[in-house]
Amino acid sequence: MLNIQKFVFNPYQENTYIVSDETNECVIIDCGALFDNEQLALTEYIEENRLTPVQLLCTHGHFDHCVGIDMVYQQYGLKPLIHSKDAQLMEQLADQAMYFLGIEYDREVPPIGKLIDEQDVINFGNHRFTILHTPGHTPGSILFYCEEEHCVFSGDTLFQMSIGRTDFPGGSYQDMMNSLRLITTQLPEETVVWSGHGPKTTIGEEQKHNPFLRYM
Repeated sequence: MLNIQKFVFNPYQENTYIVSDETNECVIIDCGALFDNEQLALTEYIEENRLTPVQLLCTHGHFDHCVGIDMVYQQYGLKPLIHSKDAQLMEQLADQAMYFLGIEYDREVPPIGKLIDEQDVINFGNHRFTILHTPGHTPGSILFYCEEEHCVFSGDTLFQMSIGRTDFPGGSYQDMMNSLRLITTQLPEETVVWSGHGPKTTIGEEQKHNPFLRYM
C-alpha cells in the first residue's frame, strides 16, 4: 500500500510529494522546497519514518516544482528524472527564479539522471509508476500513474476544478485539450488525482464538475 505525504512549499504553494510503501523505499515528486525550513521538513519526515529515497521525479521543469532538487541531490545523491522536452527548462532555473519571483537563484542545478518518456517505468519498493506524456502546460509535462493503487500525480496538467496555464513560453491550449482527452479516456473514474497545487480530487469528479472536462 502506498503512503502519500504532501508538503506545500514556496510562495507558489506547490505540492511536493513523498511516496513510500511497506519496504520504506520512497520517491520524491516535484521537490519545491525553497526555504531552509521547507527543506528541513522534508528531510526530517524522511528520517523520522526511516525512508530510503530512490528516485527524484519531476512532472515538468518549472521553477516552483524543481527549486529543491539541488538539496535532494546533495542529501541523497539522486539526480532528477524529467521528460526530454522539459530538460532545457530545468537548466534555466536561475532565469525562471528571476522571472517568476524576482529573486536570485545561485544553487547549482544537478545533472539530469535520465530523460524519461512513456516507454519508461518507475520502480520503487513493491510498486511502479507508468508515465503519460501530457504536453500543454509545458512541452514535457508528464503524469506518474500507479494503476495498482488507483492514483496519479498530475503536476500542473489537471487540478481540482481547473487545469494548468497554457500562456507560459512553450505552453499550448490545443496540446492541453488533447492531453486532457488522453487522461479522461485512459484513466478510470476512481483514480485519485494528486495535483501540483491545491487539494486532491478524482478523475470522475473532474469529469462531472471541471468546466474544462465536462464536454469532452
